[in-house]
Formats: sequence, structure tokens, C-alpha cells
Amino acid sequence: MLKIIGVRFKKAGKIYYFDPADAEIAQGDMVIVETARGVECGEVVMTDREIDEKNFRNPIKKIIKKADERDLKNIEKNKQKEREAFEICKKKIEAHKLKMDLIDVECTFNNNKMLFYFTAENRVDFRELVKDLASVFRTRIELRQIGVRDEAKMLGGLGICGQPFCCSRFLGDFTPVSIKMAKEQGLSLNPTKISGCCGRLMCCLKYEQDSYEDLLKHTPKVGAIVKTSDGKGVVQEVNLLTGRLRVKLDRSDNVVTVKKGDVDVIKDGNIRVDKNELKALKGLEGS
Repeated sequence: MLKIIGVRFKKAGKIYYFDPADAEIAQGDMVIVETARGVECGEVVMTDREIDEKNFRNPIKKIIKKADERDLKNIEKNKQKEREAFEICKKKIEAHKLKMDLIDVECTFNNNKMLFYFTAENRVDFRELVKDLASVFRTRIELRQIGVRDEAKMLGGLGICGQPFCCSRFLGDFTPVSIKMAKEQGLSLNPTKISGCCGRLMCCLKYEQDSYEDLLKHTPKVGAIVKTSDGKGVVQEVNLLTGRLRVKLDRSDNVVTVKKGDVDVIKDGNIRVDKNELKALKGLEGS
């Protein structure tokens, strides 16, 4: 068994695992570690975990050290440098007349690289911009194009629920969200109702999907042919949470409300998203 700690480099970012070695590490401590991007400083969000070393493909790296006062001051200097670099880069983008929006700037802990995150509708030839920035900052420059969901995660904001964005508050990774989920949950397929501020489907559609899928296994769907105490009919409306169905009877054309346990399913219906709906909602599933 291997003792590990979990380290996060961004708020609501992905958790990476390291070997604390012999250091006494507590949750909330800052530690210096080596990553694929170089030496970084991150916050410990998980401690005292033991796992089987076989669960990891690559060897777990040991932390370099626990961050001291000098390291923390260096982080503050880097943050100031990032703010200054943001303003400089914006002016350079305008000077080069590039169709891109700068979102954020990151400076690695040891100042060996600066990362500039941007969004753009199309591919951007930023080679001259990179040369220009390298001549100013005298370090390695990397420009990285991101999607609108990543933009929302970095900038933050309030969702239609009134709460801070899930992605910037606690979601480490984005999970796939589909139009089918909204359809199965009985939601209106109005883009303004099911999309977040980023213009993509709301991440929270995923939260209750497993429960809805389980309910759908035991509930007749719209279009199902069922037998009720009043006769045979077709299900017109379904409330998955209450288990109540509105059924239009064949003989009288009356609509009755019944519980799902009080009907026998002759032929179940299907939940489908037709081509016109998909065309109207094209782009909501993207990143």
C-alpha cells in the first residue's frame, strides 16, 4: 500500500496525487511538486489515503517540499506578474489585429513558462504574437485555445439557479451532457431553459440522470399503449417523479389520470429526439 496526498493547482481543478514522503502534511497546506509543466505549487485537498500502488500506471512522484514563507511570496509575485501580462497581451492582440479574446494568464511557479488562454471562433495564426510576448517576458510562451465551458470555469459567475457556477465551484472535470438527457427528464427543449451562461447544456442535467434512467425502466413512456381499469388507452403525459400518467382512452376519448402501478403495459413507447429538434439545438452539446 502507498500513502498519498491529493493536490489541486486551481480552484475546482483536477486533483493530482503525490507521495508525501516523510513530511507532515495537513489539508490546506501548500506544497511544491514537479508536474508535466514543471515545478508547481498546489494546495493539499486530501490527506492520509492509502492505495494499492498497482492502481497507478505511472510511479507516484514525491513532493519536493512543503511551501515556506518565501515560496508563498513568490506566488504573490507571480499573480501580480499575471495581471500585468494580461494587460500587455491584450494590447498586443489589438496591435496584431487578431480575432481572439484573452481569458486568463498563468505563470508557472519557477517562471519558466507563461500560459495565455484565449477563445476564438476560428483558428488563429498567433506565431507573431508569441514572438512578441517572448521578447517582452523573456520566457517560454504558450498560447492555448479553450472552449466556452473552460472560459466559464475560469471566469466564474452566477447560474440561473442563483448559485456560483458548478464548474468553477466544485466540478473537477466536465462530464458529457446530451439533449437526450433533457428529453428523458421531461424538460422543455427551449435552449434558454436548458443551457447555462456558457451557451452549452447545463452541467447539472447530469446530476439526477441516473435516477431518471432508473424511473424510466419502471414507468410507461409517452406513446405507450396501456390497459387501465377504464379500458385501453395511450399515454399522453408522464410525471416520472410522482409516477402518475395521463391516459387517453380509446373508446371514449376521455383522459384519465392513473398511477403507473395501476396499469398493464401492452406496448411501451420510446423517447426520441427528432431531427428537427436536434437541428434547432445544434451546438448546445459542444465544449
